[in-house]
Amino acid sequence: MASFLYFILPALGGYTLTSLYLLKNPQILHKKKRAAFHCTHISHRGGSGERIESTMEAFTHAVEQGTGMLELDCHLTRDGHVVVSHDENLLRQTGHDVTISSLNLEDLPLYKDRLEVTFNAGHYSTGTDRKFTLLEEVFRKFPKMPVNIEIKEDNSLLMEKASNMVKQYDRENLTVWATVDSTIMKKCRRSNSTMPYSFSMRRGLQLLLLYYSGLLPFVPLGESFLQFYLPRIINRTYIPEERLLKNRMVIYLIEKWVHLLQ
Repeated sequence: MASFLYFILPALGGYTLTSLYLLKNPQILHKKKRAAFHCTHISHRGGSGERIESTMEAFTHAVEQGTGMLELDCHLTRDGHVVVSHDENLLRQTGHDVTISSLNLEDLPLYKDRLEVTFNAGHYSTGTDRKFTLLEEVFRKFPKMPVNIEIKEDNSLLMEKASNMVKQYDRENLTVWATVDSTIMKKCRRSNSTMPYSFSMRRGLQLLLLYYSGLLPFVPLGESFLQFYLPRIINRTYIPEERLLKNRMVIYLIEKWVHLLQ
């Protein structure tokens, strides 16, 4: 046993020191990614806590307030238009139990005049704009604003249309692929490999595993962006009773992890 420890302890110590050093100096093994922008604030659904989500009014307000990126979701109408909407089924947003894919663009209903904010129960957003907007309209109005496109459904035509629109408006360096599904992300990347992309759910968990095992400095990462909800949002929405993310040590560890990845 003593002879085993004689070899394993120095090896473990050397591995730990090497991992920590490379974590602080990633440029030794990896080429630094050259992103066209640096973003620390993302307006989720255009800032749904302040205006009706995903409307042009919401996006405009977010830009005026100085956001660093617009986050949006896309779906395809029956007549082939790429519409900005978080949900495919419109019951929550409009009160009508219909899907975007079953309707032509001109038949889409209006948003409710008061819409409950998903991550803040009991809080409602209002606004004068209740119309669904097109992805192209967002690109046209904000040509220099970084946009995060989340694809929720495995729809190759939707990915192709979104990709072609990004190319048409010459904003491949300003538009980020995003999805929680790794399979969908692979298809998005095949549709347009020039666009940067963020971590899917599975890849995010792998990132955590690599970090806490000390392997992260040795593994190349294709992703350019990591998006993360504020701890207080997660705590308020998903674990209000346990109050885990109000623990100072937990918050410190999360902030430390995010800082190291910047």
